[in-house]
Amino acid sequence: MASRAIPASLGLRASRGWRVLYHRLRRAPASLVGGSIVLFFLLTALFGPYLAPYGPTDQNLAAMLQPPSLGHWFGTDLFGRDVFSRVLVGSRDIFVLCGSGTLGAVAVGVFVGLAAGYQGGLWDEGLMRLMDVLLAIPALLLAMLLLAVVGPSYGNVLLVIVVLYIPMVSRVVRSVVLELKTKDFVEAARLRGESSLYIMFAELLPNALPPLVVEAAARFSYSIFLVASLGFLGLGVQPPSPDWGLMVAEARDSYALAPWVLAAPAAAISLLVVGVSLFSDGLRRLLRPGVAGG
Repeated sequence: MASRAIPASLGLRASRGWRVLYHRLRRAPASLVGGSIVLFFLLTALFGPYLAPYGPTDQNLAAMLQPPSLGHWFGTDLFGRDVFSRVLVGSRDIFVLCGSGTLGAVAVGVFVGLAAGYQGGLWDEGLMRLMDVLLAIPALLLAMLLLAVVGPSYGNVLLVIVVLYIPMVSRVVRSVVLELKTKDFVEAARLRGESSLYIMFAELLPNALPPLVVEAAARFSYSIFLVASLGFLGLGVQPPSPDWGLMVAEARDSYALAPWVLAAPAAAISLLVVGVSLFSDGLRRLLRPGVAGG
């Protein structure tokens, strides 16, 4: 009897949690729209390479700069490559590159923010001054400087995303830790003799998750723009990769004759960024302290 009661209780709580989430989202239609856009692009990233009617790098010079048609839904580019297939496959690169970079920045930023906020003193001063140095340089300029040193490549762009967004994440975590480290539950953990690592990761980190999730969503949105900008400048993922920013750069010379070559990747970038921004705003509202849970 007891063994069946526990799963039933967990199931009821999970069901209630989803109902609460649904009712909150209903009060924020923009968040629903943003979440739907993100879900659409996520599904595109997962299944797009299998659904693409042509290879993203397959060239057919006899079909160059063809307008949208049943054979080529988004037309073809200057090399006769199918733009629709390149946009589909490029969505996976965006999610993998920007998502991995954001996760890396969050992982390192959490550790830096926890250490600086909880330890205080020289740890706080030294780590935060280093973060200030990174924040003092505009993100795109710093990315260009780093890539000029290490060279443009997929792995180096990933490293640049991590380095650029560690300061923002660490400051968010630090601010939460500074507010929480004097609370009673932290003092109780100290009195029990818990280690600093336990207090930081088992007591403080769970309470920092709501603002951390919102910050991660915002960083993901910014990283999409960053990767597209670097691709446009020729410092990101290199040809013939179907990177959306690189596709926009390659379409500049043929835009007057074939506007669809530029419009498709530019629209994809804009739509995904808007979707992530709306979804991020929805997360901020849902996870905001004091929002009724039903």
